[in-house]
Amino acid sequence: MNENKNIPNQKYPLQGAEGAVRLAILGAGESGVGAAYLAQQQGYDVFVSDFGVIADHYKKQLQGWNIRFEENQHTEAEILSAVEVIKSPGIPEKAPIIKKLREKDIAVISEIEFAGRYCDAKIIGITGSNGKTTTTSLTYHILKDAGLNVGLAGNIGKSFAYQVATEKFEYYVLELSSFMLDDMYRFKVDIAVLLNITPDHLDRYDYKLENYAASKFRVTQNQTAADYFIFCADDPETIKGMTGRSFEAQQLPFSIETKIKPGAYLENDNIVINIQQEHFQMSIKELALQGKHNIYNSMASGIVAKVLELRNESMRESMGNFKNIEHRLESVGKISGISFINDSKATNVNSTWYALESMTTDVVLILGGVDKGNDYGMLKELVKQKVKAIVCLGKDNKRIHDAFEDDVEVIVNTGSAQEAAQVAFHLAEKGDTVLLSPACASFDLFKNYEDRGNQFKAAVREL
Repeated sequence: MNENKNIPNQKYPLQGAEGAVRLAILGAGESGVGAAYLAQQQGYDVFVSDFGVIADHYKKQLQGWNIRFEENQHTEAEILSAVEVIKSPGIPEKAPIIKKLREKDIAVISEIEFAGRYCDAKIIGITGSNGKTTTTSLTYHILKDAGLNVGLAGNIGKSFAYQVATEKFEYYVLELSSFMLDDMYRFKVDIAVLLNITPDHLDRYDYKLENYAASKFRVTQNQTAADYFIFCADDPETIKGMTGRSFEAQQLPFSIETKIKPGAYLENDNIVINIQQEHFQMSIKELALQGKHNIYNSMASGIVAKVLELRNESMRESMGNFKNIEHRLESVGKISGISFINDSKATNVNSTWYALESMTTDVVLILGGVDKGNDYGMLKELVKQKVKAIVCLGKDNKRIHDAFEDDVEVIVNTGSAQEAAQVAFHLAEKGDTVLLSPACASFDLFKNYEDRGNQFKAAVREL
């Protein structure tokens, strides 16, 4: 975890001897371009640098705002002359330019940290290895339906910084990845949600789960006794990580294994939320999101809603009519009695476990991609119970074959989404489900998980 002491606390740029203070932004994606706009609005001298190619629509935005930028390189003289640097969450600490910034003791922060200086809204920050996009989307849906003036940002939707510059939201629901949290120092969330901690991105954390967990717990930093920390009491790594840490915020756990007050628990197939004078109850059969993992997600969102004292009727309606996000257990349709589900956002083994756990039919599972050192062992029981065939979608599928050759009779290699959909369709029978839930990153054959999901959906439509 970074110990970046040199974090300026000024809300507005100091004026240097030669005019506005230089602020450099590394990465010209959604977060970088949004941060550039806010920084320019606040009077900084802004320079944007991307080591890769900048997408055309972001280039046009920067040009339209007269913000200087470069692509396919990092001009060190420009970047190292900055007072502060905002970096894309995707740039690792080992990148040469980051090492040089650290050597010069130049502050490196996230877009969220920077935008937070200019934002007075109440912040709900949601993190976790799995379920954070679904929970963030559901929480936003509940708040918006209740009539709150709320924005959605972080790892999802439009850049937080751009919205701070252009909107006047009173609340924000932020999906916060560990990479974002790593570069957040003074930023504070009013309601922090930690869903779970399971091994992911360990290559960025010296392959130590405790380092990754420490990043997740940064969601609670700077909280006061007036704030809230919502967490899963059933998650062993979360409970382990809480030992030895102190929390100023009021703790609101949720569990499906034990009755917890204050907090949320499961009783007779009903979610029950009890906090202070607020009480809420809803049958899990009425939830839009089904499956054990989604009971947890719904509990977390429900606690947020009750902390904000939303009406039970409004909550019940929103939790019952929510449509899940694209590429997360997204129903693509039914052909010849075979259901097709796009879960391309499942880029780790845990996400695929949750997807399989929610399946109620026999499954033809499409797995594979860039393996981040996956341990497929946790999938073995569910694969034995539910999976009749595995279709590999990746350049190197050896580890999948090794993991499941004793559990599944048919394992087939394919090299494209179209081929994977066709092969899966032929292996499935009426009443089965073809599930794309890869457990791997997508960069071997696709631009990103969205591209993988979109190609799969297009292939299904062509069957």
